[in-house]
Amino acid sequence: MISSLRGRVLHLDAESVVIDVGGVGFAVAITPQLSREFHIGDDVVLHTTLIVREDALSLYGFREREELTVFGQLLGVSGVGPKSALGVLAALTVGQIAAAVAAEDDAPFRRVSGIGPKTAKLIVVQLAGKLDHVPSTGAGTTAVPAVGGQVVAALVALGWNERVSTEAVSAVAADAPASDAASVPALLKLALAHLGPARAEQSRG
Repeated sequence: MISSLRGRVLHLDAESVVIDVGGVGFAVAITPQLSREFHIGDDVVLHTTLIVREDALSLYGFREREELTVFGQLLGVSGVGPKSALGVLAALTVGQIAAAVAAEDDAPFRRVSGIGPKTAKLIVVQLAGKLDHVPSTGAGTTAVPAVGGQVVAALVALGWNERVSTEAVSAVAADAPASDAASVPALLKLALAHLGPARAEQSRG
């Protein structure tokens, strides 16, 4: 098993990178976000997993080990293959995935290209209780759940019920820039805009 690679970037496109390790070039599938961070000639380290199929051996790589772990968890969900799992991690942070699963909210997954409603629901159901390993520290891993919980509490205090509040926060956090998703005031503003002009009393019951 190839669990990590350290080397120089030889080639790069939106979905993959070729890394020179001791004169051998390894092609690794990565997210578009990670591709934009790399440049030809960079020395990089990737946490990787090798997917073995009858017709191919494919490497998938991530900057953070937590992403690799969640990738493996996603592969255990019925109907989720490597490309779909990578697509989820391209659209959502580890923290957003954990928050959506904890809230039993499949909406963020339904917005991922290639993930249908049935598969999105299966992700929530089959990953329930399996993301407790997500660390409580580290950039991009838990800012959304922690901040999201505070925003939900604020919305409840304003009169919205918990279900409506949680759905609104999950929806806006999935699409918000990282800086907004990690800020209580910014995320609260986005959630209120998402909820619209309807009175909070209409959400009761």
